[in-house]
Amino acid sequence: MSDFSSTVANALTIAGSDSGGGAGIQADLKAFSALGVYGASVITALTAQNTREVRAVFPVTPAFVIEQLQTVFDDIRIDAVKTGMLGDADMVRAVAGFLRERQVRLVVDPVMISKSGNALLSPDAVSTLVDELLPLADLITPNLPEAAAILGQSEPEDIEDMKSLARALHKLGPRAVLLKGGHLSGSECPDLLFDGTAFQLFETPRIETQNTHGTGCTLASAITALLARGFSELEAVTQAKGYITAAIAHADQLNVGAGHGPVNHFHGFWQP
Repeated sequence: MSDFSSTVANALTIAGSDSGGGAGIQADLKAFSALGVYGASVITALTAQNTREVRAVFPVTPAFVIEQLQTVFDDIRIDAVKTGMLGDADMVRAVAGFLRERQVRLVVDPVMISKSGNALLSPDAVSTLVDELLPLADLITPNLPEAAAILGQSEPEDIEDMKSLARALHKLGPRAVLLKGGHLSGSECPDLLFDGTAFQLFETPRIETQNTHGTGCTLASAITALLARGFSELEAVTQAKGYITAAIAHADQLNVGAGHGPVNHFHGFWQP
């Protein structure tokens, strides 16, 4: 297919705001824009954070999140949706209930813990996520700690363990699973895509940089953008992997904060 259809696709992110600009809503909108998609947003929480810490979280009420969703969908054609930080069971239930009534491609990034170690999803919300949101997803994108928490299992130690975990996650209802293996040791970062039938392994060299804030948000939103443009799950993941790898490789061109800085979402546009 051609790079662009006759009209620009629209994607929606449902997630928390990152005041430091590296993850959450801000990262999602940057990735949407970089990949040629118009981005809309529904904010589930405000955070006071920078590259070193999440200092405070101010949740938005589920009722106001639904108001945002209804207002967007009443006026804007949405071609794909990505969910990120949802916070608690009531929020997960509200978002799932709204999306259940819409025919839209859905990527679920089950955000549970920030890069600085702060919990972003309450423990009691995990079962609601499993029961109500995951079955609606075209693709879920957990990292290894998130996958282990969802399944109540220990984290994988190798590719074969990842395959076992991916099979178990697929049984929860999503159309496909992208299990991110960056927490494994070694010189490669393996990500595993499973569609219920076949596995596709993506291995990229581990890039030495501390600027990896927002990598999970960015990868999931990049996939969402490409799904909105009409690509298949395999095509979207393949291209999104190339995009996030380059964004990490160019992260040190930025000078943002003293902790885990952001990736360079606009590496293809900005020339130092």
